[in-house]
Amino acid sequence: MTTLIPQLIATGGTIDKLYNPLTGNLDVGPPVLPAILATAGIRAEVASVLRKDSLEITDEERATLAAFVAASPAQRLLITHGTDTMGASAELIAASAPDKTVVLTGAMVPYSIAGSDAAFNVGVAYAAAQCLPAGVYIAMHGQALPHAQYVKDRAQGRFIASGLAAAS
Repeated sequence: MTTLIPQLIATGGTIDKLYNPLTGNLDVGPPVLPAILATAGIRAEVASVLRKDSLEITDEERATLAAFVAASPAQRLLITHGTDTMGASAELIAASAPDKTVVLTGAMVPYSIAGSDAAFNVGVAYAAAQCLPAGVYIAMHGQALPHAQYVKDRAQGRFIASGLAAAS
């Protein structure tokens, strides 16, 4: 029997960042996925594949993530990822696991900071991972679109459908 419940993978990124009072920096902390899902009554294991800002992910680490997804027995996966290079990871995952449903999400503001978009994005991604057909998607700001149809619009501080980027 195939389950609709996605395997959960955390890679770090803004969603997992915590304020470090010793340095004044935002550092990647432990995965926040369990805490977010617990508020909805969902208890789940989370595989922590990486724990770093996505700008620091090397090509080798991105390949390791894609290989982890491809080797997973799960057909549906949800991955939290830093937003700066989410698209690059999505593209590599799409090439290595074309028959799986993979949804990547993250946050523009860390979960640890009031007003974060993290919980909403995770909720949309969790539902999308259960409903969408095979493919690799990005779920941000209330939409789950095929990864190649989404872009990070830095001027707006959000992800938008790629056809809208020129109009903004």
